[in-house]
Amino acid sequence: MPTDIEDEIKDEKNPPPLDEDDIALLKTYGLGPYSTSIKKAEKDVKDMAKRINDLCGIKESDTGLAAPSQWDLVSDKQMMQEEQPLQVARCTKIINPNTEDAKYVINVKQIAKFVVGLGDKVSPTDIEEGMRVGVDRNKYQIQIPLPPKIDPSVTMMTVEEKPDVTYNDVGGCKEQIEKMREVVELPMLHPEKFVKLGIDPPKGVLCYGPPGTGKTLLARAVANRTDACFIRVIGSELVQKYVGEGARMVRELFQMARSKKACIVFFDEVDAIGGARFDDGAGGDNEVQRTMLEIVNQLDGFDARGNIKVLMATNRPDTLDPALLRPGRLDRKVEFGLPDMESRTQIFKIHTRTMNCERDIRFELLARLCPNSTGADIRSVCTEAGMYAIRARRKTVTEKDFLDAVNKVIKGYQKFSATPKYMVAKKGGHSKRNNDNGITRKCALLVKRQRARIYILRRCATMLLCWYIQGDD
Repeated sequence: MPTDIEDEIKDEKNPPPLDEDDIALLKTYGLGPYSTSIKKAEKDVKDMAKRINDLCGIKESDTGLAAPSQWDLVSDKQMMQEEQPLQVARCTKIINPNTEDAKYVINVKQIAKFVVGLGDKVSPTDIEEGMRVGVDRNKYQIQIPLPPKIDPSVTMMTVEEKPDVTYNDVGGCKEQIEKMREVVELPMLHPEKFVKLGIDPPKGVLCYGPPGTGKTLLARAVANRTDACFIRVIGSELVQKYVGEGARMVRELFQMARSKKACIVFFDEVDAIGGARFDDGAGGDNEVQRTMLEIVNQLDGFDARGNIKVLMATNRPDTLDPALLRPGRLDRKVEFGLPDMESRTQIFKIHTRTMNCERDIRFELLARLCPNSTGADIRSVCTEAGMYAIRARRKTVTEKDFLDAVNKVIKGYQKFSATPKYMVAKKGGHSKRNNDNGITRKCALLVKRQRARIYILRRCATMLLCWYIQGDD
């Protein structure tokens, strides 16, 4: 018995080799009953096609052309000269649609209307009512469907090349980035979440805040992140000279956006065309108001907007028309406030990533020296620090260069800052003030002198002392 078990173990360790019958059986594993016949027929067809090409003199090439001996350039040139260009018309009505004897009513501009048929290269499913078509000049038969007519200036608004800005390049806007991604990315990547809850995703976002806080920068990061079509519109581009031109551009803009699978439209400086309606008596702003009303209609009018996300950015949200701001058109309002100290430190680190700086630079100290500063101001500080290093003919930027740049940009250019004006325009504002900047902002609203805070503290102390003395009496 032990010898038999040992022989079985040896047989398992050294299995016998496969013979021809076993190999033939393995080859038939998973094959259908006609697999061999199909392969043989395919090989015969391939050999026959090769023989035909050899007899005809056709050689495979990158261009796909026949042999030069078979070229007939004279007849080809004559055929191209006799072929007439097509004429643009519009199909206004289809008679007896979805039948073999269907006819099409076309309108050739400044000529007449004709009832025609289709050419040999056009399918009946390609033609719809209201479509632009190309017709020949003899029988006016429809030869080709044409895309809708869109102004070239509107087509140029599409962003072809993605910007090189990512979410990591936007500092101090973590909350704003999350809100923006909820509106733009979440409905595109996970639409089933909204379907299960039975709600429609928000379709519009208004970004507002002081100049230089990152509104347009975040829009560029959105364009870099998403694969959807991104259309950038500056508000002043829609202000046209002639009546109705701005509204027509808005219609063509949303018509082009609806033709895409998913589209994002970004209106920058929307206060140029989105101001509140008023009557100045002369009618000078009527055209701007018509353009704004067309935007209002396209955002949430009679026709559905489709899968179009709308982003708007402005520095003056108080001047916009209430009809433009209502939910359904702009569902979410995102404020880009002044960055706090932690955000300013992050912005300093972002702008100095590509700079050749010394080690152990105290960015927290630089952030404390830049109160009420925006991201654009901090970027200007970094650029000016580099200019100080260039003047000194050094290859690295030192902390002293940054301190000199802070004195020049933050303190020297303080009268050019738009932050106090923005906060006055908000009339007290509805924003959340940062803890470390609250006292300084209130002082900026009251007076512009640097010693205003000390003056206010002294006055408060004097009033308290007077109240105390009166209480003793």
